[in-house]
Amino acid sequence: MAFDIALVVAGAGTGVLVGMTGVGGGAVMTPLLLLVFGVAPVAAIGTDLWFAALTKIAATRVHHARGLIDWQVVRRLWAGSLPASALTLAWMAYVPIGKETADFLKVMIAVAVLVTATAMLFQQQLHDLGQRFRLGDKKHFRAMQGPATVLAGALLGLLVTLTSIGAGALGVVFLAYLYPLRLTTSRLVATDIVHAIPLAMFAGTGHLLMGNVNFGLLLNLLVGSIPGVLLGAMLSSKLPQRVLRVALACILLFTGTKLLGLP
Repeated sequence: MAFDIALVVAGAGTGVLVGMTGVGGGAVMTPLLLLVFGVAPVAAIGTDLWFAALTKIAATRVHHARGLIDWQVVRRLWAGSLPASALTLAWMAYVPIGKETADFLKVMIAVAVLVTATAMLFQQQLHDLGQRFRLGDKKHFRAMQGPATVLAGALLGLLVTLTSIGAGALGVVFLAYLYPLRLTTSRLVATDIVHAIPLAMFAGTGHLLMGNVNFGLLLNLLVGSIPGVLLGAMLSSKLPQRVLRVALACILLFTGTKLLGLP
């Protein structure tokens, strides 16, 4: 493996973001691989899925030790995300990877980044909406909470497998609406991170079998991300999450427009 300091630094910065906010494994790293390091879309997606999974495993121990993970919510998300990921992988296995497919995936990555950024900007409003619904109509809200969580997981499974983006930022936004009283900010981040690990590994295994993982690239990123995510996880309850997420959303909006080739 050739040591590349630029990749290590990129991995470290992304790891800190993942540990602090649950966001960054895909939404930040995949565009970086495309725009800065010139990695092909399928290789960027496959490699980033393993990068995100292994990075988040390092953060899970910190969050679990603090009792921040809501396992019932995690299981509901998995019930939707893992089957959806399997179906998406089956589709990708039968689609020939040519220029048109690569261009399509790049556009999908850009769209996923822009949707992620927009959702992050309106996370507080969605949380407030969910809270009003929860307090005003508890019976109906509780009835739809479980099925809606499974459906949210299915959407995440599709997006993550196709673009490697969504498990962090969109997952947090969905949970902020669906569990406005049950999940504090720290529990939200921890629960979202734990859900993302098996999903990323499952989707990543499919991409690995299709030959879409660059191991030299992955190892360089992990050298930086493992210590970075541990630091971020320890800081997650000490820093202003809302300010961090708004700043990150603005960066993602800029990145998404660049991926689409807009000025």
